[in-house]
Amino acid sequence: MRWLGKERIRLLRGQRGIGFIETLVALAILGAITVAFLSGLTTASRATFIADEQTTAESLARGQMEWVKHASYEEDATQYPPASIPSGGDYVNYSVVITAEPLHDPDDGIQKITVAIKHSDKTIIVLESYKRQ
Repeated sequence: MRWLGKERIRLLRGQRGIGFIETLVALAILGAITVAFLSGLTTASRATFIADEQTTAESLARGQMEWVKHASYEEDATQYPPASIPSGGDYVNYSVVITAEPLHDPDDGIQKITVAIKHSDKTIIVLESYKRQ
């Protein structure tokens, strides 16, 4: 029995608790994990914002394109007035520019229509189609 006690004392003799270096290494590892986690959250949040912005712009562009296609045909038109943008949180700071140009010269009743959607003066999506007389 005494032999086990001496060996035990001999094994524990060099250990006096957690050292300063071990604490720094543990904090460095924890810090690296935290930075990686927060970076991932930031990236995911930004991707969600961009996807929402593009989806809203695409929905708005398709609605505006349908509006123009059902409007009366105007010869020599360079622009069409946009449909009213719904008021509300999803469409705040969105604007629409609709341009038209004849496909052939002279105008034979077919126009190329371009719908550009901007969010805070940044072009998000441009949709092109054709309109017949």
